[in-house]
Amino acid sequence: MVTFDKILQLIPEVKGPTQKHLSFRQKLKWTGIVLLIFFMLGATHLFGLGDNALSQFEYLSVVLGASFGSIISLGIGPIVTASIVLQLLNGAGIVGFDLTTHEGKSRFQGVQKLLTYFFIILEAAIYVLMGGLSPMPGIPAIVIIIQMVIGGLLIVFLDDIINKWGFGSGTSLFIAAGVSQQIFIQAFSPLHPTQGGVVNADAFVGAVPQLFNALSAGLPQEAALALGSIIATLVIFGVVVFAQSMKVEIPLSFGRIRGHGIRWPLNFVYTNVIPVILVSALVANIQLFGQLLANRGHVWLNSVVPFIRNTNLLAHISQGTLTPLIIIQSVTYMLFFISLSVVFSWFWMQTSGLDPKSQAKQMMSSGLQIPGFRKDARVLERLLKKYIYPLTVMGGIFIGLLASLANMTGTFGSGTGLLLTVMIIYKLYEDIAKQHMEDMNPMMRKMMGK
Repeated sequence: MVTFDKILQLIPEVKGPTQKHLSFRQKLKWTGIVLLIFFMLGATHLFGLGDNALSQFEYLSVVLGASFGSIISLGIGPIVTASIVLQLLNGAGIVGFDLTTHEGKSRFQGVQKLLTYFFIILEAAIYVLMGGLSPMPGIPAIVIIIQMVIGGLLIVFLDDIINKWGFGSGTSLFIAAGVSQQIFIQAFSPLHPTQGGVVNADAFVGAVPQLFNALSAGLPQEAALALGSIIATLVIFGVVVFAQSMKVEIPLSFGRIRGHGIRWPLNFVYTNVIPVILVSALVANIQLFGQLLANRGHVWLNSVVPFIRNTNLLAHISQGTLTPLIIIQSVTYMLFFISLSVVFSWFWMQTSGLDPKSQAKQMMSSGLQIPGFRKDARVLERLLKKYIYPLTVMGGIFIGLLASLANMTGTFGSGTGLLLTVMIIYKLYEDIAKQHMEDMNPMMRKMMGK
């Protein structure tokens, strides 16, 4: 085990800052630089790429933080896949990491990074060798694979920079950046869509221009569909913001200072955005690999895909094409999404320091205790179990239900993408307001509403 720990220490990583507290300006600078590099990489096409069969899955690239056909075609897929695999193995007891200790958490993170490198190479090879991203004639497949591996490694290091030098999490920000771009395009783009290489001059890519065009042309069905997407997007946005503001507050007191206490907030969506990212990435990978296997004549996985793929119910209702099979597929998809959201919400609570024991230790180290009880971590842990466990399950059910409904109502940026983006930006706002309000520019402080 000592030798294995030494191997983990040799894994290259971005060095963290020496100072304990980074200023708002420093974090803003590094976050901006990383996002700029991320967009530049997304616009850098793979050299020697021929057929791009993954272009039909552009809607999945949003939740993977990827741009199929570019050097970052893998996106955050390998990072998320490694996290899913390791959490499932640890949760099933196949591997044992003591996540209550610093050594156990460090070992868990090191193994996760090793797995990430493994999945970068594996997924790059699968995408290319199974026909997802085919090289041009005369270009060896290894040329495309090497470029994708380099892109995958760059995403890992950019994620590391954000985690240590910027705001929030790199994986979350990459998703939010890509989705925000898609939302703007799908809402306001005045360009005409193309189908089969033919430009449809009677329609617009953006829902707002399409709505006005349909109203002026007397096309009620098209107008209703565009309006439905706009309304669904606004409703999902409002519901997510409201849910993020819901908290359960536990009254605690400072043991040494009588009469003084605080209310410790626990969010209703307790594990925040991570479970949805994990579920979305898993579903996206199943759909991608199902199609890649089908290209090779293996359709067994593709036969399952319709039951875990979202269907735009608003479009089917407005067009009168809703069938019992579509309803069954939609219900199956919703139940699948909710169930996995609960599972990953529970695993994330256990592995990320959000469990009752870790939270009790954090409260005790701050000098807090339950009013009227003796100062004992076990008493505090028992109290927290009554709140944290139900919040973990209910929060998982809620975000799973909301994400699946959003996906089936044609919201901009895909329903899951919109949900993730709103939650990511809201959490980012809370963190910035909590940590950097004092060293923020007065103009920026005013914009933050403080």
